[in-house]
Amino acid sequence: MSENLPEGINAFLNAAGWSGAGIEPLPGDASFRRYFRVRRGEKTAMLMHAPPPNEDPVPFLRAARWLDDQGLRAPLILHENAPSGYVLLEDFGDVRMRDYLDAWPDDEAPIYAAAVDTLKALHAVPPGPFTAYSLAEYQREAKLFIDWYCPAQNLYVDGRTWAEAWDAALMPLLGRQRPGVTVLRDYHAENIMLLGALHKQGLLDFQDALVGHPAYDLVSLLQDARRDVAPELEADMVEHYLQGHADPLTFVADYARLGAQRNAKIVGIFVRLWKRDGKPRYLSLIPRVWALLERDLTHPALAPVAEWFDANIPAELREAGGGTFTA
Repeated sequence: MSENLPEGINAFLNAAGWSGAGIEPLPGDASFRRYFRVRRGEKTAMLMHAPPPNEDPVPFLRAARWLDDQGLRAPLILHENAPSGYVLLEDFGDVRMRDYLDAWPDDEAPIYAAAVDTLKALHAVPPGPFTAYSLAEYQREAKLFIDWYCPAQNLYVDGRTWAEAWDAALMPLLGRQRPGVTVLRDYHAENIMLLGALHKQGLLDFQDALVGHPAYDLVSLLQDARRDVAPELEADMVEHYLQGHADPLTFVADYARLGAQRNAKIVGIFVRLWKRDGKPRYLSLIPRVWALLERDLTHPALAPVAEWFDANIPAELREAGGGTFTA
């Protein structure tokens, strides 16, 4: 196994006080990061390797420390060497929200309610020291759909009208994300760890945090690319979040706007993972994401984008959940 370990891993562990620890590689994600569990006697820790130039651990470190300062449960930083990409972290264990619910589906409602409560706690504090989620960033993300999905389906579309449709759909919500909340951007059942009592949640994968709209992470949780969430549960959890909210109808419209934007982005990312990075396993998730996108497009707030889809994406592809993909 040692020949498959990143260069410098033992030197880093020695400097961290974990000399001689056992090193267990863990399954990777959709990035260049790698994760390992290290063991020394009864003690364990998580080792993240996020090597430059493809990765940069500094945003992760900044966000983790800020979240912990707010009383939210990001893993504690035990040791770090950002230039080499190594970070040693508190070990949250193996009980992911996703895996727990696969085994205990009857607990779905309280587990999701706890995840929504975590968001409410995050949104109750002033936003962190992160960049604002701008219209340009929303557009950059949405463009992944026409840059990757459309060519993969031999569709050559007008990027100008795509951008104009998203401008029309998204501009109304920009004023409602000021001063904004911290947006973790990948808040879903595979990035939430259950810590002892099921309502205590450990947060992962927050290095891309921005300051934006409170609906973004809620839609990330409830319109999950990797796990089916029944529409009835989704509606109940949105209602749970909105208790005491001054303008629920406007919030629900913004939720649909950001759901459509996020789902279009994810379709593009999953095709890019296949085409550029040689990771075709994400293609099987596209039909679920596509169905969520189609549902979001039925909201009147998405009328400009829905019209673009009607004009540019053939009905047979839409009816087939985005279609099939061949190399």
